[in-house]
Amino acid sequence: MQTETLLTDTETSTRETVARAVALLRSGEVVALPTETVYGLGADALNPAAVAKIFEAKERPHFDPLIVHLPNKTMVRDVAEIPDDIAKTVTQLVETFWPGPLTLLLPKKPVVPDLVTSGLPTVAVRQGEHPVFHRILKQFGGPVAAPSANRFGALSPTSAALVRDQLEGRIPLIVDGGACSRGLESTIVRVVPATPKPVIEVLRPGPVTEDDLKKFGKVVFATRNTTVEDAAPEAPGRLAAHYAPRTPLRLLESPRDFSPEPGKRYALLSYRGQEKDGYLALHPWSEVAVLSPGSGRVAEAGIRLFHLLGQLDQHGHDEIVAEPVPDRGIGRAILDKLRKASFRP
Repeated sequence: MQTETLLTDTETSTRETVARAVALLRSGEVVALPTETVYGLGADALNPAAVAKIFEAKERPHFDPLIVHLPNKTMVRDVAEIPDDIAKTVTQLVETFWPGPLTLLLPKKPVVPDLVTSGLPTVAVRQGEHPVFHRILKQFGGPVAAPSANRFGALSPTSAALVRDQLEGRIPLIVDGGACSRGLESTIVRVVPATPKPVIEVLRPGPVTEDDLKKFGKVVFATRNTTVEDAAPEAPGRLAAHYAPRTPLRLLESPRDFSPEPGKRYALLSYRGQEKDGYLALHPWSEVAVLSPGSGRVAEAGIRLFHLLGQLDQHGHDEIVAEPVPDRGIGRAILDKLRKASFRP
């Protein structure tokens, strides 16, 4: 299969690219699409044969559920049930964070194929804010299942070039919508009824943070990730090993934890590139990439994470060593990605 990449850099090219993408989706094909988080691999969420092509292209196991993207807020009730005891909180979250990088886990309706949800009774739904993706969804007129546009377990792509690197020859079209503005997958939450206020359980940390959510309920974080030997994960992004570059990655909790092997080429993924943090002088690194140069801002680090890991992965290092980032706000999501990328069973 030949993989075509179409641009969206002018109104004319955008209009033509959107029409081509919609035609492919309606014909039951898969298309790589830009979102504000990472690039997604989209297919008609209500067409099991089309959804099966997502799993095939990604080599994704069928026990790992997908996120369903909606063209508008009201369509959530077409694919999901909203129980009365959480309806107020769900409405508040939708009105506050949609369109945007928040995914809700809700009881699914029968119209959603079991393949999308890996046979689970829940479906993950969100409405994204990328303008090109929004136009494609609006013109398509229905829900689109779209996990990240990568090979299963590999780095999530934040540019069309990174999609091509992993999926060329496996899909017919990549829609190039530029670099992703958020750079991290959406936050996934489940609302649990409780007194005196509901519990918002974060199943996957992301750009919508604990501080953003806590005004709507008590925020708790799911602590147990799933291994491939376990039962199906209850939501996307819950596997213990995920988001990994081809080059082995190690997350250091402290500079004291680093013991290099003679003859190995080590690259450093630094948080802010400052000597006083204790990592730069540890070793004559073959390359140093800095997530947020200078003072260190976790939001900037989140945007640059997958991009810089992808660059380091191309340069022939024996191992990538990552500094920790602050465990707060978006930093929690970055650490989640780094721990899963470095996980060794």
